[in-house]
Amino acid sequence: MRALLQRVSRASVTVDGRVVGRIERGFVVLLGVTHADTRAEAEWVAAKIAGLRVFEDEAGKMNLSLADVGGELLVVSQFTLYGDARKGRRPSFSDAAAPEHAEPLVDTFIEQLRRAGFTVATGVFGAHMDVEIHNDGPVTLLVEK
Repeated sequence: MRALLQRVSRASVTVDGRVVGRIERGFVVLLGVTHADTRAEAEWVAAKIAGLRVFEDEAGKMNLSLADVGGELLVVSQFTLYGDARKGRRPSFSDAAAPEHAEPLVDTFIEQLRRAGFTVATGVFGAHMDVEIHNDGPVTLLVEK
């Protein structure tokens, strides 16, 4: 499982001209699932992201977690994180999990974050989405299990 995490001042996702998810300060998580992923990977990545300390404290050091700053999350399923562009000009997506395997794991990931007390907005699985991200810093991290 791969999660491309961006610290944001605000973000939103729109499907068919309608905003379906919006957050203020927090994280946008672009989440990719591969064939071998299980519930354990989804839970581990969610816990890792929930505990990351990448928000500045009073001294300007990245010392505060999402919970410390009252942050929110916007989770967007992103199969292209498993795109392989090493050969040719058209990426292969054979490492990305099929939707029937990926969607339940994305749901597990989201549920874990909600159980931890976070507000989680989402995109629409499998839909064409316009994602507006106001990257804060910028701070972007890859979390992988």
